[in-house]
Amino acid sequence: MSFIRLESNADGIVELIFDQPGKDVNVMGDEYAEAMPKALDELESMGEGLTGIYIRSGKPGQFFAGGDITMMLEMDLHPTREARSDMLEGIMQAKAPLRRLEALGVPVVVGINGPALGGGFEIALACHHRIALDTPKVKIGLPEAMLGLMPGAGGVVRLVRLLGMQDAVGLISQGKQLTADKALARGMIHDLAASEEEMASKAKDWIKANPSARQPWEESGYTLPGGEPSDPATQGLTYFGPVNVMVQTWGNMPAQQVIMAAVIDTARVEYDTAHMIEARYFQTLLLDQVARNMMTTFFVQMNAMDAGASRPGGIEKSAVKKLGILGAGVMGAGIAFNAAKFGIDVVLKDVTLENADKGKAYARDACEKSRSIDAEKALEILGRIHPTASVNDLADCDLIIEAVFEDRQVKAAVTEETEAVLADTAVFASNTSALPITELAHASGRPENFIGMHFFSPAERMPLVEIITGELTSDEALARAFDLAQQLGKKPIVVKDAPGFFTTRVIGQTITQGQRMLAEGVNPALIENGARFNGSPMGPLETLDSISLETAYHAANQQKADAEAVGEPSDPGPESEVIRVMVEDVNRLGQAAGAGFYDYDEKGKKIATWPGLRDLFAKEGYVNLPFQDIQDRLLFPQVLEAIRILEEGVIGSVGDGNIGSIMGIGFPPHTGGVYQCVNAYGVQAFTQRAKELATQYGEVFEPPQLLLEMAARGKDFV
Repeated sequence: MSFIRLESNADGIVELIFDQPGKDVNVMGDEYAEAMPKALDELESMGEGLTGIYIRSGKPGQFFAGGDITMMLEMDLHPTREARSDMLEGIMQAKAPLRRLEALGVPVVVGINGPALGGGFEIALACHHRIALDTPKVKIGLPEAMLGLMPGAGGVVRLVRLLGMQDAVGLISQGKQLTADKALARGMIHDLAASEEEMASKAKDWIKANPSARQPWEESGYTLPGGEPSDPATQGLTYFGPVNVMVQTWGNMPAQQVIMAAVIDTARVEYDTAHMIEARYFQTLLLDQVARNMMTTFFVQMNAMDAGASRPGGIEKSAVKKLGILGAGVMGAGIAFNAAKFGIDVVLKDVTLENADKGKAYARDACEKSRSIDAEKALEILGRIHPTASVNDLADCDLIIEAVFEDRQVKAAVTEETEAVLADTAVFASNTSALPITELAHASGRPENFIGMHFFSPAERMPLVEIITGELTSDEALARAFDLAQQLGKKPIVVKDAPGFFTTRVIGQTITQGQRMLAEGVNPALIENGARFNGSPMGPLETLDSISLETAYHAANQQKADAEAVGEPSDPGPESEVIRVMVEDVNRLGQAAGAGFYDYDEKGKKIATWPGLRDLFAKEGYVNLPFQDIQDRLLFPQVLEAIRILEEGVIGSVGDGNIGSIMGIGFPPHTGGVYQCVNAYGVQAFTQRAKELATQYGEVFEPPQLLLEMAARGKDFV
């Protein structure tokens, strides 16, 4: 069976059908590279008997995926000059068939019946007319930037000429994936169809009506939409675009910088030269470590997660039909909205009906703020949320998510009350960021059905769910929690019960270092900028403000009380004193209170760091630390703690740790996550740097035994 089939019709229209053997989706790899030139040879040999080409997929609901990422990951990052030259020649050869396709001299139409992303959309762009099924399953775009890459098969060149530089750079650099109707509105496709039959009919009608079809930029009088790079109207993009990219990415995302350059440079030259420029820029990113990091985590490890690598095997897939949520605060209401949006009926319970109604009102506001939810869709979503103050309304729920205040006694009380009305098969999940699941399960009459599901705020937007198994949690309960997370459109990572689990324990390290440096008299601006230069979305001081200094203060006091209750020593450390001073002495409680390490306006928007920090923590002037040390003190402790967590068996998957650190706590995405970060740095070099930091800044930087062993063997985290 061939990758490409050619089926001729009596009217001279040939259907070119992609149907890669042994694959669920068509992929632009070696098989495509071999099949496509042969198909074009055959098409070109037909001469005047060929009147048009209709390109489609032979796979139901699947058009064409992008390039073969696995093959890209196998490439040498540091090739010889000769190897680089051969690689560039290979890229140009891979681009050539699409150039031949659009220049055959007959109209070429593509029918898109499923996702057309990356290489799939690049094939579509080489066609003269694009039709897509009007279904949510169709996604159209060039998402390579999300893997640290850029389009390399003509996507930049053709999209720039189709839409202009401004629109093209936004779509490519942000890796946007659009539904068919939105792609139509943006000018990326030309028509929609209700069925594959209608799509084929429309395609053939268009071919007959446009026998002399050409690409828009081949028509006489063509001008680049929005203006050429030298036009006054585009000077803002060409002069300031690269600077804006550097400011927005802090120099950590090479793909966005290269894409900006490629868009502008390919627009300056004639068509064939533009393709050579695109190829050179594509090769630059293909040999970049950041791209390697992101391909490893966001493609290989993400696909493994989506396939259920951390889910117990041998248990049938399940779906929650009715979800119970305890607590209608921001977290509970956010989960309720998210679940209802995915078609799940929700019982939203609080202590009073008034409170429960406020939770539904949160969902109503979320619907109004969403551009993708119209009035009809909003009514459907809100109709699935049933506020109540009666525990009896939870009786027929398949699964319960408890999202009440982080207090052991409160959680125990609602667990006992709710389980009394539930079916024996119902799973009870506690949403907690740090409280021990095994201990919380003591309040349950069926601890085998008790599990932790840590959602991140805002729950309707944050993509991660950290699933925590207690000592007695069954595989069945874990499988059902995992399935629910995926049903909610989330990415689930699985960890065992331990203090701080994974995400809280890891992010706590950088927050702690931020407080310690502040206590040492380091300028807070350097602390915050150190985190941003690392690639974190916010610094440790702003992070703690957003969490709440008051919450951290009470948590520290509780930890101290817990330790003293069992006779363990309690040595809070300088970070606890910083929080105590902020809360007790100056009453600055965090962002929600309008005052923390930062000052905030009445809407909670950050203004600037509070000037009083210098008087509190650096009365004799700020101390000088090397900026690289500041950056490393914020990054290394997170990574080292993650390695300890892996060493202890709390997390069982390197992929879960990488994805969890980026999607849950904002670890710099260009690194590929806490473990891939070490691979990219070099295991031995990372270990040596950790030892240097330990000598200067304390034992928290001491390399764990697992890291020492891996460095000795020269082994990466996989």
